[in-house]
Formats: sequence, C-alpha cells, structure tokens
Amino acid sequence: MTADLILHHYPSSPFSEKIRLVLGYKKLPWRSVEVPRIMPKPDVLPLTGGYRRTPFLQVGADIYCDTALICDVLEHVRPEPTLYPPHLKGVCRIFAQWADSTLFWAAMAYNLKPEGAAHAFAGAPPDARKAFAEDRKAMSSNMVRLRPGDATSAYRSYLRRIANMADEHDFLFGAAPCVADFAAYHGIWYTRTQVPVLADILNATPSVGEWASRMAAIGHGPMTSLDAADAIAVAAALEPQPAGANLLVDSAFQDDHGIALGTRVTIAAESFGPETTEGELIAATRTHYSLRREDARAGVVHVHFPRIGYVLRRADGA
Repeated sequence: MTADLILHHYPSSPFSEKIRLVLGYKKLPWRSVEVPRIMPKPDVLPLTGGYRRTPFLQVGADIYCDTALICDVLEHVRPEPTLYPPHLKGVCRIFAQWADSTLFWAAMAYNLKPEGAAHAFAGAPPDARKAFAEDRKAMSSNMVRLRPGDATSAYRSYLRRIANMADEHDFLFGAAPCVADFAAYHGIWYTRTQVPVLADILNATPSVGEWASRMAAIGHGPMTSLDAADAIAVAAALEPQPAGANLLVDSAFQDDHGIALGTRVTIAAESFGPETTEGELIAATRTHYSLRREDARAGVVHVHFPRIGYVLRRADGA
C-alpha cells in the first residue's frame, strides 16, 4: 500500500454504513472525510469529475465509485476474512445486487415516508428536509419510485424472506458474514438507527433484528478523520496507479461498445444519480471501467466504475 484508504461519506448514509462495516470486518485502518448530503459538493467533484453518490473510496490518486466496486477493492487489499466465499461466490453477488437495489429502495421509501422523514430531520433547519427531497428527486429522475404503501408491503415481504435465512444461520448464508450480509444490512440499519419511530416493522421478524445486532457488533474498525481539502492534496501529490496495476485485479480489455482505449468518454449510472463523469478511457475490463481525468485542484486522477449499473458513451455522442 502506498496510500491510505480514504472513505468519503457522511454518518447517516446507508451505503456508507455498508462500507464502514466492511472496513471493520476486515480490520482495515481508514481515513474519514465527511461530505455534504446534498449538492453543492465542491470537494467531491474535483476527485470524481461529476459522480456525486456517497460513498466513494480514494486511494492516493485513484478514485473508486459504487460500493459494489469498493467491496472488490477492499477484498483485494485484505483477502481475509473474505466477502466472497468460494462456494457462495455467485449466489452472494447476485443476492447483494438485489439487496443493493430492490431491497434498499423498498426500505428507504418506507423509511422516508412522512413520519420517518420528520424524525430524520428533527432539529435540522426548516428548509433542510425540502432541500434533501429536491436533491434526491433530481438524482432519481430515471427511476420509478415506490409509493409509501407499496414500499411498506414490499419491505415486509422482503424482511420475511431474510428472516427465513436468519432463522437458519448466524448470518445469511452461514456462520460468517459475506457480501450479501453487508448489502442487506444497510437499509435495515437505517430503519433501526435513523428512523426508530418506524422500527416496529421489524417486530414480526425477530431473527432479522438478532442478525442485524450481530452485524452492528462488527464495528467500523480503526478510523481517523481527514479534512476534505487535505484529501484533494493527497491526490494532487501522488500519481495514479497505471491501468492494470491498481487495486482491481482484472486488466484485459473487453470491448463491448466499439470504443477504443484512449477515447474521450462519459460514464453515468443507469438510474440513481444521472450525473456524468468525463475522461479518457484507459481500462474497460470484464468488471470495471477506468477514466483518466485532470483537475486543477486534484491533478491527474483515475476514476473507476463497475460495469454493472453504469452506461459508457463516447463524449462526442457518436
């Protein structure tokens, strides 16, 4: 390791809690940079180039976006204990993808119905709740959002399915957690810790609460705070790792778009968070894309995205 693991996050972010727990599970020391919940994010965009979802992981001048990719990076940094047990590698990834999308959005539509939102923003300035709602509306312009009643029904059903698994094991697939546990946990974490006024939905599935307590007990590991400007200075002072030599183990070019390496491209999420990041395509492997971009404050950075869930286009629109 030539640079610290720097997590850009904020305390009430569910996806950040997912990665904080993974760091704790792997007992990895990390630096904490707290970012704003909503735009503007003046110390985020110099590093990501447009991507504004939370969290993202910085290692020197390499920026890793999306928690699915961050989990792969942390697995490479410290393979044990593994997030991907060999006999469960396929099923735990598929479950995690479902949990990070279908389960999560049902949970959050339930969590942020009026009484939940009122609790989450209690004590905040009067316009904070409205600003947050408008920000997330802009980020979800490409999504179909569940109404609270539909979300409640779906969340109850999903909790029963998770209970069927938690009834049998300490964790969802066995005696130890895997990536599926961390992906399933964070929306439920929000119910338990951020909107406890709505946590009675968990009463019908006590094994889910017991499992969630075991997850919470993992903790966040050794953390020290870092100022956002200092994180940008770290990137500016270091060269990004060459494509194929960073913390992503696959490097072979996989061309599914007819876009050559070296082309100016944009990458954006398929649904939530439509903002684009533009740069030079320096890697397109079976699992990820990497862009080279330059910023006045951060210098040259490499920004990495998973293939799944992201759209690659030529910057000129051709």
